[in-house]
Amino acid sequence: MPHATRWLVSLALVTTSTFAADLPALQKAATALGASNLRSIEYTGSGFDYALGQAYEVDKAWPKFNDKTYTRLVSFEPWATQLKRTRTQFENPARGGGGQPIAGEQNQTQIVAAGTPAAATVADDLALQLPQAFIKAATTAKDTSVTNGARNGKSYQVVSYTAGNKAITRGWINSDGLLERVETKIDNPALGDIVYEVSYENYKDFNGIQFPTHIVQHQGGYPVLNITVSDVKINVPADIQAAAPAAPPAALSSEKLSDGVYLITGGYAAVAVDLKDHILIIEGGQNDQRSEAVINEVKRLFPGKPIGELVNTHAHVDHLGGVRAYVAEGATIVTHATNKAYYEKIWTNPHTLVPDKLAQNPKPAKFKLVNDELTITDGNHVVKLYHERDFGHHAGAIFAYLPKEKILIEADAFNPPATPATQTPATISSFNQNLVANIERLKLQVDRIIPIHLPADNRKVTLAELYTAVGKSVAEVAKPAETKVAEAAAR
Repeated sequence: MPHATRWLVSLALVTTSTFAADLPALQKAATALGASNLRSIEYTGSGFDYALGQAYEVDKAWPKFNDKTYTRLVSFEPWATQLKRTRTQFENPARGGGGQPIAGEQNQTQIVAAGTPAAATVADDLALQLPQAFIKAATTAKDTSVTNGARNGKSYQVVSYTAGNKAITRGWINSDGLLERVETKIDNPALGDIVYEVSYENYKDFNGIQFPTHIVQHQGGYPVLNITVSDVKINVPADIQAAAPAAPPAALSSEKLSDGVYLITGGYAAVAVDLKDHILIIEGGQNDQRSEAVINEVKRLFPGKPIGELVNTHAHVDHLGGVRAYVAEGATIVTHATNKAYYEKIWTNPHTLVPDKLAQNPKPAKFKLVNDELTITDGNHVVKLYHERDFGHHAGAIFAYLPKEKILIEADAFNPPATPATQTPATISSFNQNLVANIERLKLQVDRIIPIHLPADNRKVTLAELYTAVGKSVAEVAKPAETKVAEAAAR
């Protein structure tokens, strides 16, 4: 990763204390930042956020969104947080993932309340979000130490402690007791142990405490947040209540699509095809746990048959998170040719924080590459793979088509709503339009679409539903070309 070398900064040990609260550097910072008596804080601003691992092209910066408003409320007694922001589209035209394209304004609320499962790591997470949280986390850690450090010609006190994820977290405190920088590593199922960096700049007095007016976060070498702070309130009411609990994840289940072809649900969709001498699986998304569940289900459905090939639709991290499990299984990874070098690069990254199956049993990846199209067949089953041309979500995306079953399997070109749309939306998604264009270009006869992001009820998605989403009628597809020309001329 581009910034990984920053971990090589040489530091000289100056002091260590059994009690972190007794460290002078922490005491000075706690005073300067007003952290000691801080029960809650709320800061407001605007700027940009970026979708980690959702770049349009491999090895490029994460796509950018406008944060029209950004407000984070933090409770320290107990630890809890609530983020509210209003996002709008930045990329024009839409390029990459992260929920693009956004029509109008998107209001998001993210809550981690005390007593919920996510609260176990909230202190570590918030230590990377605002200076006062870092000071509080470092003060209560069991192994906090202080060393002398220097960067860019300036001297710092560097406070280090081990976070709950077993990574060392370091904070750089300047001579005024202000935290300028925090560094650590976090796990990503696709990218491995990635560097997390945050910088705090242009401190200003807000209601008696010093707080940065500019916060920039990087993950994996690219920015994920860039916020200009306009207001800070301290010790405000912060009774952060958990949102209504989400429905429990659906249990894994299998649906027979035809002889030897199964849809596996209970997470990102996967489709298993029984070829003559091996099983081909389409999509290995999310993480090792999901892939292991799918692999086990496939072995139950087809006992004694090796999993020989895994089709990967594109290079976004949520669709790569489980692919390493298939590499460890010995399967050949089938993906677009532009993705291969990137996969080989990121799969050399260490996975020490959360060791996965491939980290425990390393082996080189095997590839079968798609350029414009590729057919995989055993003489009975046929799987056609196509490059999704001009697709704004990802430059190296492919989709699968089973001609005998007339089934199209795609990721992120059409993510259907919870219930079928009965009318065309006011703003039509360019990604939906692109999928229609590719279907028409290839003259595919489609009876069913299987989105990798299935609707919650795993319902059957039809071509008619996609055409409704783009303001077209499926009946238009069936008309001969000469009829369409004549009708256009008549208009």
